[in-house]
Amino acid sequence: MTCKKFYVALLHWEFIYVITAFNLAYPITPWRFKLFCMPPNTTYDLLLPAGISKNTSNLSGHYEAVVEAKFNSSGTYFSNLSFKTTFPCCFWSEQDKNCSAPGDNIDKKAFVSTVNSLVFQQIGANWNIQCWMKEDLKLFICYMESLFKNSVKNYDLKVHLLYVLPEVLEESPLVPQKGSFQLVQCNCSVHECCECHVPVPTAKLNYTLFIYLKIAYGGVVFQSPLMSVQPINIVKPDPPLGLHMEITDSGNLKVSWSSPTLVPFQLQYQVKYSENSTTSMRKTDEIVSATSLLLDSVLPGSSYEVQVRGKRLDGPGIWSDWSTPLIFTTQDVIYFPPKILTSVGSNVSFHCIYKNENKIVSSKKIVWWMNLAEKIPESQYNVINDHVSKVTFPNLNATKPRGKFTYDAVYCCNEYECPHRYAELYVIDANIKISCETDGYLTKMTCRWSTNATQSLVGSTLQLRYHRSRLYCSDVPSIHAISEPKDCHLQRDGFYECIFQPIFLLSGYTMWIRINHSLGSLDSIPTCVIPDSVVKPLPPSRVKAEFTVKTGLLKISWEKPLFPENNLQFQIRYGLSRNEVQWKRYDVYDAKSKSASFPVPDLCAVYATQVRCKRLDGLGYWSNWSIPAYTVVMDINVPVRGPEVWRIIDEDTTKKERNVTLLWKPLMKNDSLCSVRRYMVKHHTSQNGTWSEDVGNHTKFTFLWTEQTHTVTVLAVNSIGASFANFNLTFSWPMSKVNIVKSLSAYPLNSSCVILSWKLLPSDYNLMYFILEWKILNEDNEIKWLRIPSSVKKYYVHDYFIPIEKYQFSLYPIFMEGVGKPKIINSFTQDNIGKHQNDAGLYIIVPIIISSSILLLGTLLMSHQRMKKLFWEDVPNPKNCSWAQGLNFQKRTEFFEV
Repeated sequence: MTCKKFYVALLHWEFIYVITAFNLAYPITPWRFKLFCMPPNTTYDLLLPAGISKNTSNLSGHYEAVVEAKFNSSGTYFSNLSFKTTFPCCFWSEQDKNCSAPGDNIDKKAFVSTVNSLVFQQIGANWNIQCWMKEDLKLFICYMESLFKNSVKNYDLKVHLLYVLPEVLEESPLVPQKGSFQLVQCNCSVHECCECHVPVPTAKLNYTLFIYLKIAYGGVVFQSPLMSVQPINIVKPDPPLGLHMEITDSGNLKVSWSSPTLVPFQLQYQVKYSENSTTSMRKTDEIVSATSLLLDSVLPGSSYEVQVRGKRLDGPGIWSDWSTPLIFTTQDVIYFPPKILTSVGSNVSFHCIYKNENKIVSSKKIVWWMNLAEKIPESQYNVINDHVSKVTFPNLNATKPRGKFTYDAVYCCNEYECPHRYAELYVIDANIKISCETDGYLTKMTCRWSTNATQSLVGSTLQLRYHRSRLYCSDVPSIHAISEPKDCHLQRDGFYECIFQPIFLLSGYTMWIRINHSLGSLDSIPTCVIPDSVVKPLPPSRVKAEFTVKTGLLKISWEKPLFPENNLQFQIRYGLSRNEVQWKRYDVYDAKSKSASFPVPDLCAVYATQVRCKRLDGLGYWSNWSIPAYTVVMDINVPVRGPEVWRIIDEDTTKKERNVTLLWKPLMKNDSLCSVRRYMVKHHTSQNGTWSEDVGNHTKFTFLWTEQTHTVTVLAVNSIGASFANFNLTFSWPMSKVNIVKSLSAYPLNSSCVILSWKLLPSDYNLMYFILEWKILNEDNEIKWLRIPSSVKKYYVHDYFIPIEKYQFSLYPIFMEGVGKPKIINSFTQDNIGKHQNDAGLYIIVPIIISSSILLLGTLLMSHQRMKKLFWEDVPNPKNCSWAQGLNFQKRTEFFEV
C-alpha cells in the first residue's frame, strides 16, 4: 500500500516538473471537460462526483486540481496527454494571496487553516466547462456549470477569465508572461452557471488563444490550469433553419432545411426523427452532408417528429444545438401537395394516398372529382405505385369564385364514396401587363400596372421585381435569379405606380410582378423595357396658327422639344373653336419640318390647333398636346363673288322714267373672305356711260333708269380689294316685253312649303336664271325673292304661308340681254291641289302600311306557336302508353265491338 502511494506521488511530481519546465498549457477540446478541485485530507468518496477517478492522493498538503477531459467516440485525447492527468491547483484567501504551486517553498499549513472540507463540499468546487466559437466568428465563449447543485447561497460567486492572443501567428507559441493577460468578467446566474465572452478578430481565428479561469467563491479563490485553443477549431454553428417536411411524388417523406448563413465552411448534419403510426413506433437518426434527407414511405394517420443539428464537415468542431422540433401529422387521406397556387395556362398535378377503414386503397381503384360535381376523366389519372395516385390538370383556366370559396375542391375517392377532406386548387390570371414611360427630360422612368387580375385572391401581396442588364434586352425576357424589389404606390385609378430614378437609357430593365401568398408565390410573364425606347417627349412649344394671305391655307408652326435627340414625327389636330371641338388630324412625317399648311373648309372662322410629337421610328409614346393656339379672323383674299342682286321698279308712265331700287343680301363670310367693308354699284349704259357709286354697308340702292339699256353690277369690297366674280343685272326696255314663261302654277303642300312649277315657250335668247318673287296680295309688304337656276322646272319654296291669305307669285326670266317679262299669278292653283297633296302623302303612308303589315304577320305567327304550345303541352304521346302498345295508329281501329 505504501509503495502504491509512493508511485502515485512520484507520477504527480514528474508531471509537475514537466509543466514547470516546458510551460505546457492544457488544450481545450471540442467537447466538455471537468475541473475538479480537492482539499487535503479529504475523503474522496465524499467530494468526487460520479465519473471522476478516485485513484489520486494528496501531496504533502498541497491542493491539487484534477482535470478530466471527456472524449469523443474514438476515446482519444485532443492532445498527447495520458488518460488522466493531475494538474496543480493554485488558490488563496483574501488574507494570503500567495500562489501555491508544486516546488514552491510555501508553508502548506496556511492553506489548511483557511479551508475546511465542509466548505469545499458545500461550495462545490467542481465544474463542467465547454468553450466554443460563435458562428459569426467574432466571439469566443466559455460556459461553466457547477457539478454540485446544493451549494450554500450565502457565498458570492465571481468568475474572471484571463486571456491573451498573440500578435503574430506561430507554429509553436510559448506561454505568455503573466502580465500580458487581459481580464474579462463572466456573467453568472443564481443557478451557479457562468458564461465568459472573449472578442476575437476575424484575422486571428487561426492564432493560439491562451486562457485560464479565476473563481472566487465563499472567500476562496480557485485558479484553473492554463488552457490553449485555436478558435477556428471549436466553431459552434447556429442550428439549421427552415426545417420543412413534404411528401414527394412517390409518396416518401422528405426533410429539408437551410444551412446557417454565416459559417465559412461546409457542414455535416445529424437528423433524428421518430414515427408514430397506428401499427408501429420507431426512432432513428442519420448523419448526412446534404441539406435534405429522404425518409421512408409516408403512412396515412401517422405522426412524424424531426430535429436537425450541424457540425463542421472537415476538421474539428462542435455540434450546434438541436433545431426546434418539427411535427408532421398525416390524415386518413393524404393530398400532396394539399394546396396549389398556380397561374392560368399552367399544368399542375395532385397526388393522394387514401386509407379507408385502416386499409390503404389501391391506387388503381382511386377516382378523382372536382367540386363533387364533375368527375375528372380517367385519361388524366396516373398510377405512381400501389398506393399513390396522381391526377393532372392541363392548361388551366382562372378559378371562378363560388361565394366565399375562391378555389376548386379536388377530391380523391374510391369507387363508392368520397372523404370529406379535399385538396384546394387556386388558379389566378398572373398575366399582368406592365407599361413604362420615360419623361421628356430623360431623367426618370415611370412604370404602371393594374391589380384587376388578382382581385379574387384574398390575402395576396404584389411586388414589382426587376433586373437591370448593362445594355439592351435579350430576345426572350426571362426571370433572373438575382433581382431587386421596387416600391410601388397604389393610385386612385386602381393602378400601381413605380418610379425609376436615375435611369440608364440603354440598359434593359427586365421586370415582373411577384404575387406572394401563404400558399406560395407566382411570377407574371416578364417584360423587358429599354428607357430610351419608351420616351414620352415634351410637347412642341411656340405653336402658332394663322391663315395664309392669297392662298387661304391654315398654317401651323412650332418648335420641336430639346429631348429626345431622335428624329420626330408630328401630328396636328384642329377644329372650329367651340364648346366641344370636333377635332381633325393632320400628320407630318418630315422630321426637319417646323410648320405645315393645309386647306380648311371655313376660312373665316376661329380654329383651335394643337401639336404633339413622337419618335419617327414608332418607338415610345406621343407627347401631350401642346397649349392650344387660335387663328384670328381676318381678310385673306378679295371676296369670292359679289352679292346676288334684284330690283324693285317704280315706273312713272308720264315721264317714261323708272326708279330702280336695287336689293341684295349681305355676303356670308365664306364668300366675302372674310368681311365686307362696303359695297360699290357699277353702272354701264347703252351710251357707253360708265361710273361707280360707293354705297357703304347698305344693302339697298335706288337710281334713275333713263337709258334704253342700263346694266348694274354690285361689288363687295374688303380690306384686300373688290370681288372679281359678280352678278350683272341688265335693265332693257325691249327685253322687258319678252315672254317665255307659258304657265305658272303654285300648289300649297303645307303651311311651310309651296310647290311651284312652270312651262316655258321656245326662245332664242340666252336664259341665265329665274328670279321668283312672292308676297301677300293687296298688302304693301316686303317682297321676298330668290334666284333659281335656269334648268329647274319645279321648285319648293320654304316659308311661312298663312292659309287664309292670298299670295302673289311672279317668275322673271333673266337673260343676258336683260330682264324678261314675268309670269304672275295671284292665288294658289285650284285644280289638282288634292292630287299634289296626295302624292306627297304617299311617301309617308306607304312605308307605314308596309311596316304595319310585317308587324301584324309576326304577331300572328308568334300567337300561333303560343296557342299550339298551350293546348298541346300536356297531351301525352300515345305511343308511350301501355295500352297503345302494338296498335297501328295509321289504321282505323274499332274500339266498340259488339
